[in-house]
Amino acid sequence: MTKIIPTLFIVALFVWACGGGEKNEPSSGSSAKEKLAQRFGLTAFEYENGIGPIKEKIELGEIDMIKAKSGEKIFTEKCTQCHKLDERYTGPALRDVTSRKTPEFILNQILNPEEMTKRHPEVKKMLAQYATQMTFQNVSEDDAKAILEYLRSVNK
Repeated sequence: MTKIIPTLFIVALFVWACGGGEKNEPSSGSSAKEKLAQRFGLTAFEYENGIGPIKEKIELGEIDMIKAKSGEKIFTEKCTQCHKLDERYTGPALRDVTSRKTPEFILNQILNPEEMTKRHPEVKKMLAQYATQMTFQNVSEDDAKAILEYLRSVNK
């Protein structure tokens, strides 16, 4: 009898640790990314690509240098108060942002910074690090795409 109780305890602990208990998590068929996203109340797409008007993957071709030049002008007018390409400023350095984040994430951050800060775990971490909320700069989706082209053009 004294060996049965510890054995039952170990079996119960094993069953609980391996998922025998009730959980509010996705089914076992879900990927790790989907489980992580669900933990934050996001879809897997939102977790990887941000929250905002860009709701599906976009196809990027070669860099459009005309659009990049337009994006540089918009970036200079609206973004340089907080961002530099090669140094931390009020916000993070952005030269390599296209290597670190998806195009969709960058666009959603530009177009929807308030909700991104409220709901996206990576942006919440950036807020804690930089102590300044990114503000919406009243740019259109086309303006944001031009800024993205500029950032792609300087990421070489």
